[in-house]
Amino acid sequence: MIVYLLLIPLKKTKALIGEMGMTFSSAYVPSALCCPSRASILTGKYPHNHHVVNNTLEGNCSSKSWQKIQEPNTFPAILRSMCGYQTFFAGKYLNEYGAPDAGGLEHVPLGWSYWYALEKNSKYYNYTLSINGKARKHGENYSVDYLTDVLANISLGFLDYKSNSEPFFMMISTPAPHSPWTAAPQYQKTFQNVFAPRNKNFNIHGTNKHWLIRQAKTPMTNSSIQFLDNAFRKRWQTLLSVDDLVEKLVKRLEFNGELNNTYIFYTSDNGYHTGQFSLPIDKRQLYEFDIKVPLLVRGPGIKPNQTSKMLVANIDLGPTILDIAGYNLNKTQMDGMSLLPILKGARNLTWRSDVLVEYQGEGRDVTDPTCPSLSPGVSQCFPDCVCEDAYNNTYACVRTMSARWNLQYCEFDDQEVFVEVYNLTADPDQITNIAKSIDPELLGKMNYRLMMLQSCSGPTCRTPGVFDPGYRFDPRLMFSNQGSVRTRRFSKHPL
Repeated sequence: MIVYLLLIPLKKTKALIGEMGMTFSSAYVPSALCCPSRASILTGKYPHNHHVVNNTLEGNCSSKSWQKIQEPNTFPAILRSMCGYQTFFAGKYLNEYGAPDAGGLEHVPLGWSYWYALEKNSKYYNYTLSINGKARKHGENYSVDYLTDVLANISLGFLDYKSNSEPFFMMISTPAPHSPWTAAPQYQKTFQNVFAPRNKNFNIHGTNKHWLIRQAKTPMTNSSIQFLDNAFRKRWQTLLSVDDLVEKLVKRLEFNGELNNTYIFYTSDNGYHTGQFSLPIDKRQLYEFDIKVPLLVRGPGIKPNQTSKMLVANIDLGPTILDIAGYNLNKTQMDGMSLLPILKGARNLTWRSDVLVEYQGEGRDVTDPTCPSLSPGVSQCFPDCVCEDAYNNTYACVRTMSARWNLQYCEFDDQEVFVEVYNLTADPDQITNIAKSIDPELLGKMNYRLMMLQSCSGPTCRTPGVFDPGYRFDPRLMFSNQGSVRTRRFSKHPL
């Protein structure tokens, strides 16, 4: 599984967090893109409730609307105002953070006692940080400017000089392994014999998939394969500095006598593909390689070397941390669930059997003049006209896991309401779309469940799924007067 391949360079992280606590083998993001996913972590909400749909200001990424409506209700804001925590942030916040039209670097989001945030998107050198609202520029001298190491040093400083009279929360958000994949000098020659995984779905045509996947050129050119292999290798190289950061933090907590009283979470904001279905590199797609992420947790009451197969999502992180802090989750508007009972080994636990994944494609409904043969609205295109996104790459999925089923049901917001369904027990690489062969009654139930999740909020996001014993299905809600399956259309303008 690709998500666990990404953990291979993180040997110290696996040993210090995963082996000392719990590894979640079924952790997902509700949107496979940086800003919407990070917004879900902060708010505990699905994208249709926090309204961050892409990485632009227009898509609500760190916009004034986000700052006014969502930032006061993030879990760090609650920790600070209601639970008396010192709160520390260092690294990449949201992709458009620092934009002049949204308050610039002077804006410090509510809830943070200490703020060291990267201006805009991922960099390793030649960047600017907001230090509690004041700009500090960095150059390209490795010893003082390499961002992963700078974040490590800032974090260690906080641990040494914070108040011991208040509990603390830290969020350290390294851009690595995001492009431009600039490794530290000592790691630039590592993994020379490493290549992107050649799973069954590598460099094959995406038959019976959405048109955006079908348009990819198969087989890929040799230059594309070399490029994606190089990207995979460089991503691993950048993670070695992240591994060093984790080790330094754990050792400092131990030295300060705080390790045994501290919960540590390690995760990512999205997955990544390198050659699957002949898509060279990116995310944004509905498949496992883009929506599944690592999640490792250690802390008080968590037994070592545990693996949980429970279906979890990053909307659960906020509720979990608030639960650890003793806050009443009924006072929040979060869609997620606290993982604390799972972490503490609760038996006979009632848990969800499905999560929602939703994405609003980027692009305009016009033909790209550099790729006139492609359908209109494409974006994120490679030189050989393989495009990773489009305006109607807009979809929503129900990702279901139960004793009987390991299933994904997805609908696209396009003229044909294209549907993709995968049985991941029989087809873990998601090669065969079974939408036209699956039991029509089950298809109808999944369609109905998707509509329910797309309009859910708070507790209604946690109602029983199709394969839960408590699920109730009213088929009359599924059909119009013509008897066709009823589908919920997506909003083009969610704000």
